[in-house]
Amino acid sequence: MQGRFKRDGSAAAEPEPRGATDRGTSADAPTGGESAERPKSKSKANRTKSPNGPGARIALRNWRISTRLVSLLALPVVAATTLGALRIDSSLENIDQLDHMKLLTEMTGRATALASALQEERDRSAGPLAAGNGDSDDRVVATRQKSDREIKAFTEATKGVKPTDTTMVGVQTTLVDISRQLRKIDEVRKDAYQDRDYIARTVNNYDGLINSLLSLSQDMAQATSSSEMITSTRALATFSAAKEYASIQRAVITAALAAKGGPRLSSNDSQYGKEALDAETEAIKRFTAIRSVDAKQLMLSLNGGISDVTSANTFADRVFSKSDGLKTDAPSWMDWSDQSTVKLNEMSKIEQTLLSQMDQKARELRDEAQQEAILNGVLIILVLGISLVGAFVVARSMVRSLHRLQRTAQRVAQERLPELVKQLSETDPQDVDTTVESVGVHSRDEIGKVAAAFDDVHREAVRLAAEQALLRGNVNAMFTNLSRRSQGLIQRQLSLISELESREADPDQLSSLFRLDHLATRMRRNGENLLVLAGEEPGRRWTRPVPLVDVLRAAASEVEQYERIELSGVPPTEVAGRVVNDLVHLLAELLENATSFSSPQTKVKVTGHALPDGRVLVEIHDTGIGLSPEDLAAINERLASPPTVDVSVSRRMGLFVVGRLSLRHGIRIQLRPSDSGGTTALVMLPVDVAQGGKRPMPGAAGAPAMGGGAPQGGMPGGLAGACPAACRAPSRPAPVATPAS
Repeated sequence: MQGRFKRDGSAAAEPEPRGATDRGTSADAPTGGESAERPKSKSKANRTKSPNGPGARIALRNWRISTRLVSLLALPVVAATTLGALRIDSSLENIDQLDHMKLLTEMTGRATALASALQEERDRSAGPLAAGNGDSDDRVVATRQKSDREIKAFTEATKGVKPTDTTMVGVQTTLVDISRQLRKIDEVRKDAYQDRDYIARTVNNYDGLINSLLSLSQDMAQATSSSEMITSTRALATFSAAKEYASIQRAVITAALAAKGGPRLSSNDSQYGKEALDAETEAIKRFTAIRSVDAKQLMLSLNGGISDVTSANTFADRVFSKSDGLKTDAPSWMDWSDQSTVKLNEMSKIEQTLLSQMDQKARELRDEAQQEAILNGVLIILVLGISLVGAFVVARSMVRSLHRLQRTAQRVAQERLPELVKQLSETDPQDVDTTVESVGVHSRDEIGKVAAAFDDVHREAVRLAAEQALLRGNVNAMFTNLSRRSQGLIQRQLSLISELESREADPDQLSSLFRLDHLATRMRRNGENLLVLAGEEPGRRWTRPVPLVDVLRAAASEVEQYERIELSGVPPTEVAGRVVNDLVHLLAELLENATSFSSPQTKVKVTGHALPDGRVLVEIHDTGIGLSPEDLAAINERLASPPTVDVSVSRRMGLFVVGRLSLRHGIRIQLRPSDSGGTTALVMLPVDVAQGGKRPMPGAAGAPAMGGGAPQGGMPGGLAGACPAACRAPSRPAPVATPAS
């Protein structure tokens, strides 16, 4: 069925000339006698309600929209831009920085605790390992377990750093370096103090990790713009470095005192310790300069306040300043470790004091920034509130008019115009009230002008709808008159041909009369297409049910190549008389397309199936080249919802007629690809159509013959008249084969 429904409704129609367009005639142009200018007097259809007047020019509703928008937006925009950009953004930025500082302060505290644990592990294990006690010594195990706990706590604290935070790039780099070194802690412990002549190697391995931890305090200075916090971070970093240098001295001297065979310190280790001692002195000086206000008070315990601290400083200076410092009055490694530990404990207290002060200062700064942000927010909300109140007064007049215009436009588009068009299509346009109601917005601003323009559009739409309804009525009336005239003439022609056939004995002449009879029958169907276009029902109507097989035969008889149509499996059901003619017409259009768009050497098979629920399915199979899925979808959509009658319908009359007839009687039609190639048309007859009434007993009065009951209106022929001679008189010699039943 490729290309079906794309030709004229007549099977014998001539091809469309090239250059033809879909344009219609100038129906929209003024007809003869109609002036190009409309009369100036207002008609009833164009009357509107009288306006109430726009009011005073200085009224708020008469302001220009641009003036309203400027007054509506100027104050809030200026207030939000000025106060928001200068105050809120600055306050929020400070809060964000201080949040980072708080996180870094907590993380630095954990890093400092881990550094102290690693220092203690390095220094406390120096004696037992240098003395050869091994890793199983309780003092070594205890310090390493403490370090492991601090490593775990530090790792948990670093999870608060987000990888996507651009302000923490330096911190993230430091954390990556720390993580890399922490993974090597087992290797450092395994080789700790194995080389007794190179103590600095073990100390330096720990020192790299400890310095990475202490460098976090330096990264804190990058996360804040507060000068006080920057000074505090510098002081902490400097003092932590001094503490690390003191710890290095403790480790080197402890390992030297615990060496097997007596105290021993190589020249390299002595130089390494001397550098740590000098570095500690310089770091203390820098710290004192940074914290000039309270440095003396903080370091009171380190400057002679505790005897063990003084003794530890004196002994370390002697060891690294004199070559025989270990051999003269040298204490045991445990006594030295205890003395130096007192010093480091005091330094740890100072370190914790610095951390506490930093944390407290960060909290104070954040609270101040938060209070400032809240105050700025309250001020801005107050200003915006005043602005919005003023803007609301200005906008209210605009919104009311716009809402009224919107509601009226929606009612016109969704209710008034569709209802008016429906009334115009169902009744005489002169009997329909086409008065247009105004929107009701009469201001002098742009909204009022739009409302006036909408009233003009509404009036014009109503006028055009009335003209279109009148034009459609005239066209339908012309279709109906032409069809009725041609139907009468064709029916008389069929009657005359039947009379000639009954008197003709010559087979050749009879064959010509059969072809002429068939051609006239097809002409009658094309004439009935005009009635369908006009929405009229055919004059032929049946009062009794007709067997479905007779309906199919009658439909086949109206097809040019009816000899190619084969009927099989038709159920013994009857079609309601009121549907017979329309069903014959519908099936004839489908059969016409099936035969026209398939090979002349193939058969078009028609089968029927009675369904359990009382419906009947008729299938029409052809073996043409078929249709694409897109074409099938488009055709099925047009069959389900026939379009409005226009010029394109005349070029696809078969599709339109089938759709209109199927909707008239609730018949469902669908095209789909055939399993054997080509296309299959499915015609589903509903129960009220397929079950045309109780079938009379054979031989009973009123039993329908092949042609059914006599049609109403006194028109002769009926189905018998619609069927060519080859169907109606098979006993006569015919030039064509009889369709299979």
